Amino acid sequence: MKNSNSCFNEYRLSSDLLKSIGMLNFNNPTKVQEQVIPAVLEEKDVIVKSQTGSGKTAAFAIPICELVDWDENRPQALVLEPTRELAIQVKEDIFNIGRFKRLKVPAVYGKSPFYLQEKELKQKTHVVVGTPGRILDHIERGTLDTSKIKYLVIDEADEMLNMGFIEQLETIISSLSKERVSMLLSATMPRDIEVLCNKYMQDPLYIEIEEQVSVSDRIYQERYTIEQKDKIKLLRDITILENPDSCIIFCNTKQKVDEVSSELASLEYTCKKIHGGMEQQDRIKVMNDFKQGYFRYLVATDVAARGIDIDNISLVINYDIPQDKESYVHRIGRTGRIDKEGRAITFVTPDEGKFLKDIQQYIGKEIMFKKRPAKEAVHNSKQEFIDKINTTPEIKEIKGAQLNKGILKLHINAGKKTKMRPVDIVGTLCSIQGVTASDIGIISILDISTFVEILNNKGELVFKELQNKPIKGRIRKVSKDIK
Repeated sequence: MKNSNSCFNEYRLSSDLLKSIGMLNFNNPTKVQEQVIPAVLEEKDVIVKSQTGSGKTAAFAIPICELVDWDENRPQALVLEPTRELAIQVKEDIFNIGRFKRLKVPAVYGKSPFYLQEKELKQKTHVVVGTPGRILDHIERGTLDTSKIKYLVIDEADEMLNMGFIEQLETIISSLSKERVSMLLSATMPRDIEVLCNKYMQDPLYIEIEEQVSVSDRIYQERYTIEQKDKIKLLRDITILENPDSCIIFCNTKQKVDEVSSELASLEYTCKKIHGGMEQQDRIKVMNDFKQGYFRYLVATDVAARGIDIDNISLVINYDIPQDKESYVHRIGRTGRIDKEGRAITFVTPDEGKFLKDIQQYIGKEIMFKKRPAKEAVHNSKQEFIDKINTTPEIKEIKGAQLNKGILKLHINAGKKTKMRPVDIVGTLCSIQGVTASDIGIISILDISTFVEILNNKGELVFKELQNKPIKGRIRKVSKDIK
């Protein structure tokens, strides 16, 4: 095993990958990456038991991005995720790592137009990320070609099990070639997952990463006993006292999320909400804005708890105590990410002692009981709280922002209907003085539009030249895609 200051250079990765890894600020491999990356590069099956926040996504994404063949047009890797949020997040992570190798990584999931996903899958595709139901739908309708899939990832396998995806997983696996590399990642290892591994994996390497400090030990936890009707008042008092830079408030139902977020909005908190009843695009926007720090308070159901990667959440409040013990650990794990300390506060009504007892048994410690905050303490903290509420938060750079520097995406007003092909675009661009194939990023050809990324700060030059340069025999309208 390598020591912890080992560097990604040791894995003999291509320069395209090392460039993106460097720009994503992955300085040294985490413990899970040290063991998984070399095993997958040697095309071994792996089972990984590791807590959320340990760097698991990059552990499988880096070797997959290295191993896929850019010239093959059909998908070579399939990554299965339990939720839409995770599918979108993992797609972004893989896309960022494979950015300079020009990898195409569509995400497919439910409640998103099937026909748009079908169009995307018809194009050159390297890695497909998706939820089991929608992936199976595409396989059964013949819109996802699995004939070339050599790498399978089952991520958050315990959550897949909890959500009842086991039969769908088995159907998907049976549609794939037996000549493949399989990776399964999970925070816990229930019996059903062991059965799945024994059935479908070839002599897998078992990797278990013991945490130096468990999630519950590195998070300072408190609880308050409170009647349901008094919760909003207590929430108000605690947020004034704690005055967090960022805070997630968890509720058990969509209705409660709506209720709490509208109460906080009326109190002029910078606050948004997220739950399963919202449109997917709205959920994505809320999560991205929260990650960047556009608002301080997010009111959420458990949809936001599992595996969502947000740095530096200073406080988690369980407005409703979760009714299953695993959810408690996933919720509080949003704070105290990767060896940072965090804070978590839970409201417990007098009739919820059973849930509290289950949680305390599960984490192996008692959650400290606290008395309601004194009026004087709340009053003394109020001005500082108001000052922070009225201060514009510092906006954080989104993950992968460094990768986008030097890249300009252009829109060309022609596509498949005018028989536009990637070779036509590449030929035209390479005829511009100072532009080579290595300056051309991902090309996406739709029915009446084509999008092309220009790398290495050559976008403005190409944009200017294409105003008067024919593509496939005609001058085309070319504009900057600023999305």
